[in-house]
Amino acid sequence: MSRRWFGTDGIRGVANVDLTLDLALAAGRAAALVLGGDHPPRLVVGRDTRRSGPMLEAALSAGIASAGGTALLAGVVPTPAVSRLVIADGCEGGVVISASHNPFADNGIKLMGPDGKKLPDEVELEIERRMGEAVGLGLDASPTRSVGGEAVGVIEELPGAGPRYVDDLLAAVRADLSGMRVLLDCAHGAAYRVAPLAFTATGARVETAFAEPDGVNINAGCGSTHVGPLSSLVAQGDFDLGLAFDGDADRVLAVDATGRPVDGDQILTILASRLSELGQLANDTVVVTSMSNLGFHRAMRERGIHVEVTDVGDRYVLERMLQTGAVLGGEQSGHVIYLPAGATGDGLQTGLLLCDALRASGKGLDQAASAMARFPQVLVNVPVQKKDRLKEAAVVWSAVEEEEAALGDDGRIVLRPSGTESLIRVMVEAPTEERCREVAGRLAEVVERCLV
Repeated sequence: MSRRWFGTDGIRGVANVDLTLDLALAAGRAAALVLGGDHPPRLVVGRDTRRSGPMLEAALSAGIASAGGTALLAGVVPTPAVSRLVIADGCEGGVVISASHNPFADNGIKLMGPDGKKLPDEVELEIERRMGEAVGLGLDASPTRSVGGEAVGVIEELPGAGPRYVDDLLAAVRADLSGMRVLLDCAHGAAYRVAPLAFTATGARVETAFAEPDGVNINAGCGSTHVGPLSSLVAQGDFDLGLAFDGDADRVLAVDATGRPVDGDQILTILASRLSELGQLANDTVVVTSMSNLGFHRAMRERGIHVEVTDVGDRYVLERMLQTGAVLGGEQSGHVIYLPAGATGDGLQTGLLLCDALRASGKGLDQAASAMARFPQVLVNVPVQKKDRLKEAAVVWSAVEEEEAALGDDGRIVLRPSGTESLIRVMVEAPTEERCREVAGRLAEVVERCLV
C-alpha cells in the first residue's frame, strides 16, 4: 500500500485546507483503533502554538473518543514532552499537532507508540488504511463501527504536563550550568514556557527572545530556521551562547558568543567527542544522514569514531541507531537523539547536553565548534510538480554523475525529495562556495526541466 497522507514526519499540510477537520477526526479514530488493539487506548495529545492547534486538537480528540479511547490533553508542549509523558504514564501512544519548523499556516499530526518513539512504517500504513475507510466511506459506514453508550471514550486535561516534562528531562540529563549565560530563542513556539524553566533550574542565567506566541508568529523570522536575529542579540549582549529551537522544540541550533552560527553537525561533533572521551559512546559510533557535512566525517575519522549514514529523517536515524547499538545520532538541522537520556530528538535535551559538555571542557562554543572544519555547502530547493519521479529521472542522475566525477574526493552531491513539501533538495559540498553554487545551479536547472 502506498502512502497517501503520511510523509517522513507524520501528516502535514495547510490547516483546514489540506489537513482538514475530517482528516484529523479520521486520524484520531484510526490511531485509537490501531494503537489500542483489543482494548481502549490512552493517548497523550500535545500541540504547538499555531492558531489552528486547538481546532485540530478538538477534532483529533473527538476521533480518539469515538473509538472508545481516552485523549489526555497536554496542551502546548514540545514534541519530546509528549514522548516522555507517554512513557511515564504507561500510555498506548501519543499525538503531536505541529508542523515543526514550517510556516504557521501549516500544521501536522505526528504519532508515536508506547515507547515514545515514532511509529514503524507498517503501523502507519495500517492507520492509513483505517483512515481511508473513514474518509472514503464515511465514519458510520466504516467496517469498524463507532462505539456507543458507556463505551464512548473520554477527553480530559493532563495537569502539569509542561513542568512534569521538565522534571523528567532534568533527572535524565543532570546538568549543572551555574553561572552560564544563555539566550534562548523559543521561536514563539512550544518551548516558550518550558525552555526557560529547564535552563533556569540548572543554575544558568537565562534570558529569552521570541517567546510571545500569538498564534501566527511561530517560526516567523526566528527560531532554528532563522538564526540571524539570535546571532545579533547574542553578539550585542553578554552571553556565552544562544540556543534557537524550532516550533515544536524537537531540534536546536546554537550561536557562539560572537554570534557565529553552530549547526547540528558541529553540535554532534562536540557531543560525540565528549562521549568518546568518557567511554560512553557505544561502539564508538554515531549515526547521521546523507546531508551531514563532509567536514563532520573527517572530524570523526580523526577521532577514531565510526559514522553510520542513513536517509534524511530522524526516524531513519533512530532505526539505524537501534540496529547498530549506537546511542548518539542526528541531523545537520539540529535534530539530535541521545538514547540514554530520551527516546526521541529533543531540542532542550540537546541544548543542555551541549552546555554541559562546554562546562566540562572549559571551552567556549567557538573553540569547541572549531573541532570540525566545515566544507562550504549550498542547498537549493527546487519547486517541482513530480517529486516522486526523481528516482527514475535518468537525465538528472546522469548530470549528477558528471558533476561528482569532476568534484572527486573534494566534494559531495545529494539530491532528495522533501518529505513535507513539493520540492527537490539539491545539496552540494565543494572546496569553495562559488564552486558549490555553480554545481548546484546547473543541477537545479536539470531538475526543474525534468520534473516540473
